[in-house]
Amino acid sequence: MPYDISVAMPIDHVETAHAFWSHEAIVEVAKAADEAGFGAASVTDHPVPSSRWLAAGGHFAQDPFVMLGLVGGVTSRIKLMTNIAVLPYRNPFVTARAVSSLDRFTGGRFIFGMGAGYLKAEYKALGVDFDSRNDLMDEYIRAMKASWTGEDFTFEGTGYIAMGNTVQPSPTQKPHPPIVIGGNSKRALRRTAELGDYWYPFIVPKAISDTARTANISNDEEMNEAIAYLNEHCDKIGRKDRPGLMMAGGFNLSGNWSAQQAIDLYSHHKELGAVLSGSSIDATSVSEWCDHARRFGEEVIAKL
Repeated sequence: MPYDISVAMPIDHVETAHAFWSHEAIVEVAKAADEAGFGAASVTDHPVPSSRWLAAGGHFAQDPFVMLGLVGGVTSRIKLMTNIAVLPYRNPFVTARAVSSLDRFTGGRFIFGMGAGYLKAEYKALGVDFDSRNDLMDEYIRAMKASWTGEDFTFEGTGYIAMGNTVQPSPTQKPHPPIVIGGNSKRALRRTAELGDYWYPFIVPKAISDTARTANISNDEEMNEAIAYLNEHCDKIGRKDRPGLMMAGGFNLSGNWSAQQAIDLYSHHKELGAVLSGSSIDATSVSEWCDHARRFGEEVIAKL
């Protein structure tokens, strides 16, 4: 796939999100992102974050499938990406249905970014065992894949069983939308090799990776070590095609940002082998957000 830059929909920041909480606002920013040439619009996933986490620098989140459905309904080109969906939060067949519906009715534009999550309080509020999250995530991916064939399927999981059930229509993309595995841990790398199409590392300062309870990757050496481990596991399980690379970290458009700095960062991501990288826009109004998006399209996207 060609190199793309995703942009986070501006609905999450505690300080400014309220300015974007309307249908009109989402329509305007979605169309601006599409017209600017962003490859994907992304949303995150926190159904019920704790007030303590929000006060400590966390962020709001809206239902990812509802929001991406809105974006998809008013655009025709831009892809729609979860960044990331916390897979163990929901029954896998409920998620599979949402994915199938979104991909089918937006013409195959969905990118399924997913992770195991790290917020104990949110897991508790949703009634899901935090310590089982990694095992559940692996199981849920397998369950969803079984359901996406469009045919009758059987699957026995943890506390649920499908005994001849069907999800129709199946996703437009075959055999399913791209599965993008987020996380820096060796478990996430093995999951990518065994079940994923792309690896999605978080390139962040150690303080942030510690908060998210994931391994730290902050430089090229650590990236290359992780990729080597991923490839070794592919060899171990007999996977010949290597998963692709998408980058969760990206450029933040804030204030009088530098187009050249953005170009340098994304050029480096391309050298590492990435086919997609993220971005975000700091703005307090819809018009300001759209102005940044248009400038980014003209001065960065057009030159990559």
